[in-house]
Amino acid sequence: MRQHKTGTREEWLVARLELLAAEKELMRRSDEVARQRQELPWVRIDKEYRFETDNGSASLADLFQGRSQLLVYHFMFGYGFRLTDERRGCTACSLIADHFDGVDAHLNGRDISFVCESIAPLPELQDYKGQMGWRFPWVSSLGSDFRYDFGAAFTEEQQRTGADYNYRHVDKVEPQKEGMSVFALQDGAVYHTYSTYARGTEALMGVYQFLDLAPWGRNEEGLEFAQAWWRRHDEYGKQ
Repeated sequence: MRQHKTGTREEWLVARLELLAAEKELMRRSDEVARQRQELPWVRIDKEYRFETDNGSASLADLFQGRSQLLVYHFMFGYGFRLTDERRGCTACSLIADHFDGVDAHLNGRDISFVCESIAPLPELQDYKGQMGWRFPWVSSLGSDFRYDFGAAFTEEQQRTGADYNYRHVDKVEPQKEGMSVFALQDGAVYHTYSTYARGTEALMGVYQFLDLAPWGRNEEGLEFAQAWWRRHDEYGKQ
């Protein structure tokens, strides 16, 4: 059993107040980073992208659903990454996606639309969505350059020669990766405002915020790799 130091309530309070000062400084720094993120210049998108949705074919502007802001999560599905079973949705993306339904209505209330996109046939996405009990919008970008243009999928040539991922060159890149891209709609024009990848998507994972409050934290030391404990939500307890 793991051991941890113990102390008196007075000792705990001294240490807690020191930690509180560090927590407040971290929060102020996080607020400043958010401000810098919102001040990034916008890039107008003139290229036409088409998506298959539950309601038929749609443009990128259509995905805003009448709102002025759009968050798009790049969900890894099926093509080009290893799975241990017949379920084609990425385990990591599935864990992240478990957080989406709870915030979707609140985002809508703040003039923000949210969708997932994957380079897979829409019926496969709908089937997996039903398996997982999700309700958030999920669209197919199959046949579109969208995911490739926004740095979350890579052509066969890029896989051979390398490509930029997460704002640095990677000599060996996988067919697709996770990420989030953000857009604004103003005066009929769509603008790209932000994208994040790799551990940048950790901000979407509320479960880590809970784990960071727990006595043993993320407790990932000694695992084959840090994310080895991840499962789809209906797979915990299964052998």
